[in-house]
Amino acid sequence: MEDTPLWLITRHRGALQLLCDSRLSTDPRRVGHPFAAMAAHGRQRAGQFIDMDPPEHDYYRKILISEFGYRRARELRPVIERTAHEVLDEFAADGAADLVGQFGYPFSTRVICHLLGVPAEDSAYFHDCTREMIDSFYDSEKLPLARQKLFDYLDSLVGRSERNPSTDTLIGRLAARQRRTGRPDHDSLVGVVFLLLTAGHQTVANMLSLGTYSLLRHPEQLARVRADPGLWPTAIEELLRFHSIVDWVGFDRVATEEIAVGEHTIAAGEGVFVLGASANRDPEAFLDPDVLDIHRDARRHLAFGFGVHQCIGGNIARVELEVGYRALFDALPGLTVAAELDDSCFRYEARTFGMSRFPVRWQP
Repeated sequence: MEDTPLWLITRHRGALQLLCDSRLSTDPRRVGHPFAAMAAHGRQRAGQFIDMDPPEHDYYRKILISEFGYRRARELRPVIERTAHEVLDEFAADGAADLVGQFGYPFSTRVICHLLGVPAEDSAYFHDCTREMIDSFYDSEKLPLARQKLFDYLDSLVGRSERNPSTDTLIGRLAARQRRTGRPDHDSLVGVVFLLLTAGHQTVANMLSLGTYSLLRHPEQLARVRADPGLWPTAIEELLRFHSIVDWVGFDRVATEEIAVGEHTIAAGEGVFVLGASANRDPEAFLDPDVLDIHRDARRHLAFGFGVHQCIGGNIARVELEVGYRALFDALPGLTVAAELDDSCFRYEARTFGMSRFPVRWQP
């Protein structure tokens, strides 16, 4: 198995081709998958539809799509705006803060808690569990314990919803569906909630810090979007392209049949990584790709993936980012980086790229 080739797809055109090719499987249990060895030593979690192929994957996508569509994102906007202002009010008078620990994570945590239906009294414990799991990702001893701690909490939360389902929350609505149809079962429902949490929590928090940092480093870009707030949606697409924080995460595949990619041939059983960050900096797809340009049409970026496994939460993530950036720059006049940042401020080793701390100051 050590001699099985692993293909890295770095260009935008090849990425688009392969991410929507049904001859590639995301199932890590298949021989040749980049994570087959890890899957062989662990158990496959029920409900983890990111690691499933159609038609099994399609079932989960179908029952969740209305929870994350454009209309739902628009309905959630007032709650997201209120949450952003509540978090900012907690430190806006201080004149200095760590945007990672005091804004990015608290904001995204409270939004995901509202979306899923985590009780307010559990939010601090919920936040601690998620951060513990994220921080221990590359620690083979701590990670299983941290994951199990979060799974145990979610198992209890889902159990409560199954006993008394409320249609006011996503978990409650899925529990009500379970009562009507028998699906998804308990373990699958826990797995779905776990996946939604991990996919949508850390990513938004990281993008809020990184996007703010990039805009502060490019004051002329920031000035334009502040002068014309209508530019925020375009600016967010460009920031997503520019940072591509998930890169290979969710882009791991194995060929089930022979596939031709340009002059190359991927044989059945060979693993594939699509490198999203590389594809998003492909000069054939984006002119001057290393330049941040908030006027760029970056909608073809792969920050949310592509094809049947494209991130289901993209619409809500976009609203969170727009609300978060606008609230941040409106509430904190004169926002600037408070200290020189070194490599220790950035999470290069993490599963998704982000910042470990981001000291800023402003005029209170």
